[in-house]
Amino acid sequence: MFILQIEHPVRNYEMWKKAFDGDPIGRKRNGAQRHRVLRSTDKLDYAIVELEFLTATEAQHMLNALKKLWGQVEGTLIDSVQARIVEVTEEVKY
Repeated sequence: MFILQIEHPVRNYEMWKKAFDGDPIGRKRNGAQRHRVLRSTDKLDYAIVELEFLTATEAQHMLNALKKLWGQVEGTLIDSVQARIVEVTEEVKY
C-alpha cells in the first residue's frame, strides 16, 4: 500500500474543505482506495491529507495531477504544499 501524504496551510479551512470535497481531480477514478483528512488541534489553518493507493505509480500520477491543480490555487486557497509518497511497511491495530 502506498500513501500520498500532503500537508499545507490553508487560508480558510471551510473553503478549502469544500474544494477538497468537490474532488476536482477524481480521486477514486484515479486509483485512490481511501483518504483521511487531518487537522492540527493547535493550528486550525493547517490541513493534512493522506490518499491511499495500491501502487506507487497510481500515487505518482495523482501527485502529478495535483501539482497542476495546486499551481492554480497556490497563494489564494493554499500555501507551501509539502507532499511525499510513502510505502506502508507495517500496520498494527491495537
